[in-house]
Amino acid sequence: MSGRGVLVTGASRGIGRAVTAAFAAQGDRVAIHHRDSAEAAGSLLGELPGEGHAVVQADLADPEGVRSMVDAAAAELGGRIDVVVNNAGVFFHHPVAETSYEEWQDAWRRTLEVNLFGAANVVWCALRHMSAGGRIVNVSSRGAFRGEPDAPAYGASKAGMNALGQSLAIALAPRGIGVAGVAPGFVETDMTNEHLKAPRGDAIRAQSPFGRVARPEEIAAAVVYLASPDAEWASGAVLDLNGASYLR
Repeated sequence: MSGRGVLVTGASRGIGRAVTAAFAAQGDRVAIHHRDSAEAAGSLLGELPGEGHAVVQADLADPEGVRSMVDAAAAELGGRIDVVVNNAGVFFHHPVAETSYEEWQDAWRRTLEVNLFGAANVVWCALRHMSAGGRIVNVSSRGAFRGEPDAPAYGASKAGMNALGQSLAIALAPRGIGVAGVAPGFVETDMTNEHLKAPRGDAIRAQSPFGRVARPEEIAAAVVYLASPDAEWASGAVLDLNGASYLR
């Protein structure tokens, strides 16, 4: 089979959809993961150029579901996975002073199960199908560095993802596998659509001196580079993609 085999989690919409389209455009074969968006995933599958693409399903909070999904993706991609993009994520509003203890516990559990444990399990399973030259790219967030006061579990999960990626970068380099991450600020996606509406949207766009938020395609371009053969020396890096809205 031509091209590389790429697994993108949370691929049916937003950043994941743009990442999937970017890999397919350069001749790679993509396994489109979704949790409960079969229609959107199927629509994306029908739009992609080339052949060998597939749709796979799992709730990333279910470890056995993750294992089955990754194995299915590897089978659909010709028995191997060359690139993993950990993009799937959930976001729950739970400011500490305004949330009940039960709601607080639930928000942390649901967030970490998908954003951190799910990503870690995807990597563990995918490595069984990955060889030298493989790439893992984690989609983190600006919130991992500047904090998420209204969604602390989200910020913590993305900080954990960064630490996971850096640990893996060291562990997997002897096997010729590179691991890197991107940390976007606000991006025009379904997840952020409500936040970007006026009047709050104007304040969000003003966070960047460019006066706008990112397009999904801009994040996808960075992911594709970090997954490329030329990006081995970027292993361990987390690339800020926030339009100078937060500098560290």
